[in-house]
Amino acid sequence: MFDLRLEETPLPASKRERDNLISWLIDNLCLHRRRGDDMADGGTFSPIHRILAENLLSNPNRGYETRELADELDLTPAAIHHHFTRLISAGLVTATSGKGWRSYHLTGGSLSAAIEAMTTRAKLIHTQRLRILESVWKRGEDVSMEIELPPDERLPCNIRIKEWGPIKEGENELSRFMCDMGLLGERPGKENSPTSISVRLFELLLSTDSPLSLDEAAKKLGAPKPRVGRILERFRSTGLVERIPRTDRLSSALWSAMTSQHGRRGEDWMLKKGGFERLDVPIALLKALKKGKLTPEMVTKVLKKMPARDQMLLLNLLGGRLPLGHRMAGKAVETVKKNSMADLERILRRIERVGKLLEQSQ
Repeated sequence: MFDLRLEETPLPASKRERDNLISWLIDNLCLHRRRGDDMADGGTFSPIHRILAENLLSNPNRGYETRELADELDLTPAAIHHHFTRLISAGLVTATSGKGWRSYHLTGGSLSAAIEAMTTRAKLIHTQRLRILESVWKRGEDVSMEIELPPDERLPCNIRIKEWGPIKEGENELSRFMCDMGLLGERPGKENSPTSISVRLFELLLSTDSPLSLDEAAKKLGAPKPRVGRILERFRSTGLVERIPRTDRLSSALWSAMTSQHGRRGEDWMLKKGGFERLDVPIALLKALKKGKLTPEMVTKVLKKMPARDQMLLLNLLGGRLPLGHRMAGKAVETVKKNSMADLERILRRIERVGKLLEQSQ
């Protein structure tokens, strides 16, 4: 079964060092599990690195048996088979039956052909799997806020592309999709259940128009905030979910900043450095502050005619900050699918580039 894991990493600094290129390819395709920080040898003596460097990439036209490589690498045939199984799942290697032993070779007889086959298959399967979003999407047609600011820092993309398989007991189509996409982590366990916190949180994002804050999500799900926060970060790493400033809470943020700064620095500071005079903020807000009667609703009403961009500038001058919220990475389901495909294609282009560099280094 095709099962490709992709972890977006920067291209290697030294693009002519063969071992660095192979290590980058191994890391990008998640062909081995990292243990701690960078290894002293850069991973060049790991079994998977030696299988690629000394065998598959050095002699791409021939096949290799587990028994042969086990003797060469001083490993058990079972260990060699394990590494080849991961290469087959990624679509880079094909196995053929021999006389008692299976023979493994690069798909298509070269690295570039293998990567081309892997890329074509990954795009097709990812396109097919993303179609489920059409049936579970419940957001409104107009989910834009009055002010749309760019998303918060983008995480390196971590995508899993896996062929569809029959639904097992204790899961449904959505939980299976989330598991296969990497939304449930490397070892989902009970999170694969349709009633798990991860699945319910994803359903919440699929049906909520405004961005969802961490507090709101934890309250609605009845789950601890730290756990919900970790799940949301995992969602973000797949590229399907983004974290953005909650501009829909601008009035509340302004009220909080005004109340705080008036109590600390007073009216003169509010007028001069706080931006009230510069932006022609109605004096009614200062009067309400003096009496201790200012409310978020009053801020909304008084600043109704002030352009949203000026309100953002006022918040900045007052030293206030907007809370962050999470939402699906697109206003419509087609946009989310398009963005996810763009993430996949970006990573695959890097892999193709490194593949060409490796072939040129022979």
